[in-house]
Amino acid sequence: MKWRGRETSSNIEDRRGGKVAKAGGGIGVGFILLILASIFFPKAVPLLQMFGIGQPGQQQVTTTQGAGIQDDHREFISVTLRDTERVWEEAFQGNYREPTLVMFSGITNSPCGNASAQTGPFYCPADEKIYVDPAFFTVMERQLKARGDFAQAYVISHEVAHHVQKLTGALGRVNAERPRISKLEANKLTVRLELQADCYAGIWARRMHEKYGTLEDGDLDEALGAAHAVGDDVLQRMSGQRVDERQFTHGTAEQRKRWFTTGLNTSNPQACDTFSPGYNQL
Repeated sequence: MKWRGRETSSNIEDRRGGKVAKAGGGIGVGFILLILASIFFPKAVPLLQMFGIGQPGQQQVTTTQGAGIQDDHREFISVTLRDTERVWEEAFQGNYREPTLVMFSGITNSPCGNASAQTGPFYCPADEKIYVDPAFFTVMERQLKARGDFAQAYVISHEVAHHVQKLTGALGRVNAERPRISKLEANKLTVRLELQADCYAGIWARRMHEKYGTLEDGDLDEALGAAHAVGDDVLQRMSGQRVDERQFTHGTAEQRKRWFTTGLNTSNPQACDTFSPGYNQL
């Protein structure tokens, strides 16, 4: 992926330079699987609470913000965020409200609960911020075998897509509907939300390549590999479980790849209507 030397975003909040209270205990196999399963959740409070993360009354962690650390992670994330801003500013015809991306290390506060390696990258609609610990990219490579800078950019663009869903109202509608329906139906709605975000990520990839020729040989394979690695069926097999569609919250590996490709091929947000009755057959 060609990204060096390009314009960076001003919407970066770097908390890595401060002192961060450490969470007790280590991350064992169970928490690694939780990380894998929660990579691309729209981290609204109801979804965090499904996994016992970020619940009301949980101990708060204070982060003292430092000056930030200038490194490849910061530049890469900032360039990628700026790319998403360009794409969605154009799509919203100048009415796009840009999110902020918070870089942190270890653990930090958010209105949606504590952000940490246990939650993975996430979007918090309460403050319209995306929370990313760059160390998570190492988890992607080692645990998911999802390697490459474009796979990492896919993660960021997917989380930005959840912000787009807030602006379009899709995220709010799903969160409002979830308490009124069964867990099974709520899971199905969440799958639709996640697949739409994958489709929006594909739109970002297509439009940025058209503008800047950003894609290099192997980049699409990296993104599709990351999409495959976070399919619910793949994660369930990795955890030693049988595949149970009732527990799906993100979609199968094939669905995630297909919807990313739909956005990539069409470059049209209207083609990302995963809430239509026949979405699964597209």
